[in-house]
Amino acid sequence: MTPGLILQACRRSAGAEPLRVGYTASRRVGGSVQRNRARRRLRAAVAAVMPHHAEQGYDYVVIARGETLRRPFAALVHDLEAALRRLGTWRDC
Repeated sequence: MTPGLILQACRRSAGAEPLRVGYTASRRVGGSVQRNRARRRLRAAVAAVMPHHAEQGYDYVVIARGETLRRPFAALVHDLEAALRRLGTWRDC
């Protein structure tokens, strides 16, 4: 868990499938406009980091937190990188 997001990972039995990521934002993040904005920011962070650094063979769920909307985008990307490292699913290019 990082200030900007929560990342969950589950190993798949079939390992050669493309990267799969799900996004969620609860009402604790805000109204529908804020939740949609939080999911868009998470999608952008995932697009910047995960194709290059996320280990294949996992399903990922990225969960928005209240800080997702307030954190600068660079900090959100750093949070995602830190979460991948903490889960042990980080890979170097």
